[in-house]
Amino acid sequence: MTRYIDDERLIIDGHREGGPKFRPSDWVERISASLASFGPDQRLRYSELVHPCIIDGRKCLVVSRRLHETHPEFYHFVMAFAHSNQLRIQEDRRRTPHVVDEERRHRPWQYAEDPPPAAAPRRASGL
Repeated sequence: MTRYIDDERLIIDGHREGGPKFRPSDWVERISASLASFGPDQRLRYSELVHPCIIDGRKCLVVSRRLHETHPEFYHFVMAFAHSNQLRIQEDRRRTPHVVDEERRHRPWQYAEDPPPAAAPRRASGL
């Protein structure tokens, strides 16, 4: 059996070979959730073997070649799915994965167009 280096990954793009976007648009999350689990904080943790990624604004699926050794049936399913739907498959040439900082995840969401909260109206003291 072939042994792969840990960082050898494939990228399956969410666009077909001909160019149009593949539908349904949540296919990446559906496949990634198959090997995901919930952490102690009750948040979904994707596997290092299969996980979603956005590259140049496009949803992609990152598939480690180690998946072939650990879950061969699932690896063949993912590759057959990509080939039958004519999705683009290429080697992952990125060398360093970018993980979202923990402190950034816990900040409350604020829209840029939201005005800052107004101060409470003051009462006149003489009334």
